[in-house]
Amino acid sequence: MPELAFLPGWLYQDPAIAQWERDGYAKQWWHPLIAVSQLQPGQALALQLLGESLLLTRERDGVVRCFRNRCPHRGVELLPADGAALACRKLVCPYHGWTYNLEGELLAAAREDGFVAALRRADWPLEALPAQQDGPLIWVALADSPIPLAQQLQLIHEQAGGQWQAPLQQQASSSLSLQCNWKVAHDNTLDDYHVAIAHPTTLHREQGPVRDYRHLITGLGNALVTPHPEGGSFFTFGLPPWTHVLLWPDGRMALLEFLPLELSSCQLQLRLFASSNHPLDVEIWKQQLLEFLQEDRRLVESVQLGYRCDWVPGPVHQLEQRIVQWQQLYRRLLAEAQLNQPSLRSQSAIN
Repeated sequence: MPELAFLPGWLYQDPAIAQWERDGYAKQWWHPLIAVSQLQPGQALALQLLGESLLLTRERDGVVRCFRNRCPHRGVELLPADGAALACRKLVCPYHGWTYNLEGELLAAAREDGFVAALRRADWPLEALPAQQDGPLIWVALADSPIPLAQQLQLIHEQAGGQWQAPLQQQASSSLSLQCNWKVAHDNTLDDYHVAIAHPTTLHREQGPVRDYRHLITGLGNALVTPHPEGGSFFTFGLPPWTHVLLWPDGRMALLEFLPLELSSCQLQLRLFASSNHPLDVEIWKQQLLEFLQEDRRLVESVQLGYRCDWVPGPVHQLEQRIVQWQQLYRRLLAEAQLNQPSLRSQSAIN
C-alpha cells in the first residue's frame, strides 16, 4: 500500500528536490531561532538560518521583529551575524551610514540631498519577516505566508501547554556535521523501532520499555509519550520542517534540528533549556545526549551510503508510524509543488 511505504530513495539524492526543500518546503514553516530570554527590550541580534543573515530586534514595548540583515541601499549586513545580543536604540549601516530604528524604519541617510532622485525615507524600510514568540522560543518564517504557528505547534500546546509556557533559559548548545541527507537524520529521530536496540544504555533508559510507548499522531506533528523512570511523562515531539522537542517531567527541554547543508550533509543543532535555578549539571546532561546522538550518527551515515547504492527501503513497522506521518505530509507538499515546478519528478514517482 503506497500510504504505508517509506519515501523512495531518489528523494534523498535529487538536487532538484534539495533545492525545492530550501526554496519551498522550508519557507512554509516557522523556525525556532533563540530563547525568548536571549533578546531583551532595547536589544538587537543577528544570526544565520539556512544561509540567510537575519536580524532580530525587540523594542521597549516588548514586540519582537525580524528583518533580513542587510541594508536596502547596498546589501551590507547591519550587524555581524554572530548571535550576540547588543543593546541599541538604532541600527547604523557600516557602509554608508543609513540609520534605522528597531522597527525597521529609515531614520536618516548620510548626505540625503545628494541622491540623483529625491530620497523618500518611507520607501526604504528594512525587509521584514514574520516573527512570533511561542513558549520559551522566538520563531521566524522565511516567507510571508507560512502555515500558522499555532497549527505547527498544536500537539505541543495540547499535550504539554503548561510546561511549554514556563520561562526557560538556554543552558547549552552543540552542533555536529552529519554526512547524510537531512531527511535521513530526521527519519531516524522519528524512528521508535530502533531505540531499544541501538541505544540500550542511553536514550532507551530515558524512554523506558517499548510496551509503554504511546504515540500521538496529527496532520502536522507527532509525539512519543513514555513514563519517565523518575515519574511523570517524557515527551518526544516531531515537528516540521526538521524539528524535535524533548520535554522532561522536571521542566527541562531539548531542541534538535537537522539543517540542510549539501545534498548529502546536514547540521545537527542541539540546544538545551531549563529554568535558571534548575539543579541538574548541564554539562553532564549535554554529554548524555551527545552520546546517543553519536550512536545515531554512525547509523544515519551508514543509511546514506545505502541510498547511494540504490537500496530500496523495506516494510514499515508499527513503531515507525511517526516516520510515516511525517513522510505523508512531505509527499503531499511535494505533490502540490510539482503542479508548478516541471523540474520536479511526477507524482507517480513519489510512491
